[in-house]
Amino acid sequence: MGGVPLVPAGASGGSRVVSRDDVRPTPSPKPPTREEPSGVDFTNVSDTPMINYISPLIFIVLLLGGVAVAAQIQVRDAPAALAVLIIWTVLDAVGASAVRLAAEWERAVIFRFGKFRRVKGPGLFLIVPLVDQLRRIDTRVQTIQIARQQVITKDNVPVSIDAVLFFKVVSASDAVIKVQDFRFAISQYARTSLRDVIGQMTLDQLLAEREQIESAIARHVERDTGTWGLEVVGIRMEDIDMPEELKKMMSRQASAEREKRANITKAEGDKEAAVNLAAAARTMSESPGAMHLRTLQTIDGLGPSASNTVVLAVPVEMMEIITSLKEALRARTP
Repeated sequence: MGGVPLVPAGASGGSRVVSRDDVRPTPSPKPPTREEPSGVDFTNVSDTPMINYISPLIFIVLLLGGVAVAAQIQVRDAPAALAVLIIWTVLDAVGASAVRLAAEWERAVIFRFGKFRRVKGPGLFLIVPLVDQLRRIDTRVQTIQIARQQVITKDNVPVSIDAVLFFKVVSASDAVIKVQDFRFAISQYARTSLRDVIGQMTLDQLLAEREQIESAIARHVERDTGTWGLEVVGIRMEDIDMPEELKKMMSRQASAEREKRANITKAEGDKEAAVNLAAAARTMSESPGAMHLRTLQTIDGLGPSASNTVVLAVPVEMMEIITSLKEALRARTP
């Protein structure tokens, strides 16, 4: 539907009429985001070096000395004193920048005119200002979160796995010189190794041999990245996700397995009971009067309740006489 026309104040007759439908809100610009490699999370990256208090202190002490010298020269020649103070300040800044400090977990890789010179640290060390350049490397154990990866096992089962990689730098010079970005490079190696190793395993092996698989992935990564000055501390699989249908099938399989074990246990119990009953029957048949005592015991067990009435149609003695006759007839039969 048409909007009410709006005419700006002070507009001439030749101005265009603007309606409310022509007014559109200006979308607010999105804040810039840091692009990260797919499947890798660098949330724990921290490149903040230890604060160097020594270099500013040296600068202040030398600057005070320069001010004192300039004050003495100013008595005789003010422009010369100003020139001396400026030159002194510049040389003071350059000299103070030669003093550097590295923390216990840091190593400084020094390059002179672009060529590798040496590795310094931890503690205080000196560089040649305007000539040397350095790069600080953290030698502590670092972690990289490997985002969920879709992998197909050896028995063609799709699974989703996310893991964490633990590593540390053992050679700062190799980590800087031999690879452009060792964190990104080792993360990519870990992803591909995760796919390669798990692709050679069946689902049952993946669920039952997690520690062996993690060790195999760590060895695979360290074998390829050892020349970069890196040491793989370990890799841990956090979660293994499977399709819902497969989870239901595994649940039914586990239930059937438990039912199978229950039936086997019950059958073994029935077998042992039958063996015990047969042994008891043999014992009772070999002992005179054992059956009579067993019958009396059974009657005694039924007796405490007043509502029970026991009627013996054939006396036990009669049964014993019949059994004796049968045995006598069997003995006479040739």
